[in-house]
Amino acid sequence: MLPEFSSKAFLAPMAGVSDPALRLQCKQMGAGLVVTEFTNIHSIIAKENQLKENKKTIQEFLEYSEQERPLSVQLFGSNLEALEKAAKIVEPFFDIIDYNMGCPAPHVTQQMAGGALLQESNLTKQIFSTLVNAVKKPVTLKIRLGVTEASRYLFKDVAQIAEDEGIEMITLHPRTVSQGYSGNADWKMIKDLKEISKIPIVGNGDITTPEDAKKMIDETNCDYVMIGRGAMGNPFLFEQINDFLKTGTYQEYSFRDKLDSFFEYMQLSKNYKIKFANIKGQAMRFTKGISGGAKIRSKITFTKNIEELERVMTEAYR
Repeated sequence: MLPEFSSKAFLAPMAGVSDPALRLQCKQMGAGLVVTEFTNIHSIIAKENQLKENKKTIQEFLEYSEQERPLSVQLFGSNLEALEKAAKIVEPFFDIIDYNMGCPAPHVTQQMAGGALLQESNLTKQIFSTLVNAVKKPVTLKIRLGVTEASRYLFKDVAQIAEDEGIEMITLHPRTVSQGYSGNADWKMIKDLKEISKIPIVGNGDITTPEDAKKMIDETNCDYVMIGRGAMGNPFLFEQINDFLKTGTYQEYSFRDKLDSFFEYMQLSKNYKIKFANIKGQAMRFTKGISGGAKIRSKITFTKNIEELERVMTEAYR
């Protein structure tokens, strides 16, 4: 069974973005669910073998904190044996196991993973069945419409197979794999999926404001919304969405608040092994929309360590 979610707004898994520090920030700002960056099943198995020798657990590799719960881990990869093994390794640590069938990145789709799987209905069925039977925790799914414009209705078949095999919740990003992140997300497809599904449906795509979130829920009748790029450098969005859904109003945050929030992120990041390049990327995102942001970002580009980055960000207050 799915855990209880404290709100309807979820944080999407984003490679190099949804690290444990940002996830915790979003959770503290009211995200009902946070999901790890998507992780290759083969990496999990290889890491587990290394860590076991040093009497350590997979938590050294997939870092998280207890305050993030309920916490979902997202896996990708289609080798059934490896999938079962990886799912069993992560199960004790996470509340939900999410399977990625939506990633459009070529390095993922070329290895018959992510969005490429949408057109493989037999393999898809085996993947869902393997996962659901391997673990006792709820298994969820993230998908796109289809691979190309010609196959944009594939999601309906995949969702039906998923439901039949015991998947407990589906997130739909209504773009095709070949679209990547271009064009507009077709929210009507979320509505179509909700109408044929008996399990909760999470709508994802093009939510950057509280108004967008409400509009998606109203138009599609989806149970939850998942925010990806809209939450980059903007953990406030979750609180704003929750307030707007309840009261029709929300608090605006200033540039200074955004900078404060980045320093909080940096503080939290010290507890984890987050690459400096990723922290720098977060700094870029936190300065979006700030007056003089472009100037600050060009300075961020040249920083080589945390101290230099802190200096640039502190100067941004002036």
